Amino acid sequence: MTVATTTIDRSQVEKLVRSALAKVLSPAQTSGASKLVANISARHCHLTQPDVERLFGEGHKLRPMKYLYQDGEFASEESLTIIGPRQRIITGLRILGPCRSASQVELAFTDGIALGIDLPVRISGDHHDTPGCWLMGPAGMIELKQGVIRAERHVHMGTKDAEFYGVKHMDKIHLRVGGRCPTVLEDLLCRVDPRYKLEIHLDTDEGNACNLQDATGIELFK
Repeated sequence: MTVATTTIDRSQVEKLVRSALAKVLSPAQTSGASKLVANISARHCHLTQPDVERLFGEGHKLRPMKYLYQDGEFASEESLTIIGPRQRIITGLRILGPCRSASQVELAFTDGIALGIDLPVRISGDHHDTPGCWLMGPAGMIELKQGVIRAERHVHMGTKDAEFYGVKHMDKIHLRVGGRCPTVLEDLLCRVDPRYKLEIHLDTDEGNACNLQDATGIELFK
């Protein structure tokens, strides 16, 4: 008599066990990782200190209005007007602090349509061959020659969270959103740094599409 044998994939077994436990235990009991947070990153910009002063006046410093989830980062009281081709504008562009080494504008796809800018999807800081714009503040205007992007969807992770999910810096992972608009978003970029808290960043279009504000659950998976 021939006996059939089956090779068990350990990773699949672990996935099934986690799924079963999640149905009867709280996330804190089963995850082994930090609390998973997902936030919508609305249109905003980052500025160098010299650009802040050109737009708001000599010696001006950004004033924190609201501190964000990642330590040390904040939405400032200051905002700008962004001017695209043919003088199309969007007002109230929030500046996030602290200042950076290069100025950058992050918009959603529909913002780009409104401004007439063809937005490339880029990781923050990658400005090669990206479009520019004009920014107007109360004390002046500046022209950005480049740096207007649609930020690639991503998740910030500390090193322990990356170990839990089995990923490393610049790997890709998927997001499942539960609720009235169940959605799977593929290929979130993993940005791993010991300073980071576990946090997903989606732009306004992505967040609205999956009704993130009313989601009943979120899950990262490979």
